[in-house]
Amino acid sequence: MRVKNTSILKAGALATVAALALAGCSTGGNNSESESDTTLTVWVDADRAPVLKDAAAEFTKESGVKVKLVQKDFGKIQEEFTAQVPSGKGPDITIGAHDWLGGFVTNGVVQPIELGDKASEFEDVAIQAMSYEGKNYGLPYAIENIALLRNTALAAEAPTDYNDMVADGRAAGTEFPFLVQVTAEGDPYHMYPFQSSFGAPVFGTNEDGSYNPEDLQIGQGDEFAAWLAEQGAAGLLSTSITGDIAKEKFNAGASPYLITGPWNVGPAQEAGIDVAVDPIPSAGGEVAQPFVGVQGFFVSAKSKNTLAANEFLTNFIGTEDVQTALFEKGQRPPALTASFEKAASDPIVAAFGEVGATGAPQPSIPQMGKVWQFWGVTEAAIIDGGDPAALWAKMTADIQAAIAE
Repeated sequence: MRVKNTSILKAGALATVAALALAGCSTGGNNSESESDTTLTVWVDADRAPVLKDAAAEFTKESGVKVKLVQKDFGKIQEEFTAQVPSGKGPDITIGAHDWLGGFVTNGVVQPIELGDKASEFEDVAIQAMSYEGKNYGLPYAIENIALLRNTALAAEAPTDYNDMVADGRAAGTEFPFLVQVTAEGDPYHMYPFQSSFGAPVFGTNEDGSYNPEDLQIGQGDEFAAWLAEQGAAGLLSTSITGDIAKEKFNAGASPYLITGPWNVGPAQEAGIDVAVDPIPSAGGEVAQPFVGVQGFFVSAKSKNTLAANEFLTNFIGTEDVQTALFEKGQRPPALTASFEKAASDPIVAAFGEVGATGAPQPSIPQMGKVWQFWGVTEAAIIDGGDPAALWAKMTADIQAAIAE
């Protein structure tokens, strides 16, 4: 893979970066200080490292700035980055998820990056997700969301709404009319499309589409809570269904439908299922919006190589070649529009993208961290037979109190 050099502006930026690199190398003195001026340290997970290795080599060839890739467990990056950056021990760049952004900004560990006109080359939802209080903080590379997987041998057409899905599922004569993971702790991520179809988002939004932490709207979900109770009583939603059980049952032909993400398409196809991807059917009358997650790269607030970091992200990681290679490695739809359009020649990718276009970025504001701890367990308690109105009201009050602390 070769990263294309297509811009005069890019060439100018590379010249500036190269000049700074040479200046760093000629300063003499402490070797560690010289290296910090001419080397970018990048935290990346094992799956993405091979792609970044090629991009890093090309960047070094053109700019003279070395790139040191450090492989990290993705699940530990958020905590380690937040802890290490203030002491100056963290990397210049880290891979991460957009919903970490609010905490990163609040803790002062990331800095904005300048995309300029480049921002228009990415999917709108990706740029929106990587923005906080009107500033862009990340270079997005992938978008993901859940949708409805359909076994076409058991259901020939997409359902028009939730009731239609249940009716078709029952007509198929399978063990489950449809499957979605709930678990004993609840799973508000997978339940959110249904909740949003009742007009009950978690937070309201500002005019620019960003979330307003002072506008908690989850309390408007009384109808959704009552619906959860009804589905639990009917056996359509069950806290005994984990993600693994849902996947295994679907792959065994025990249901025509599975609400899940692209990560479960491959296993279903390997099981011999002809899979179609459809919008999640509405239960409350409004569009069932899934949360959209975006992954990307952030620049440390303590980086001494800000110009080089921005150049590496914007004009190397942000190229069609690299974004396409990252997609081919992880099968998450690319954030760069040109790469997404190429990947969308696969109808599965195209369908997930269409569903994601109707979704909402998962809130990245710090206040969202106060929601999760009450949200899932409340949904599970309602599904298991608890009083929906009382439990939802208590959950809302608990969230409000936690945010106010």
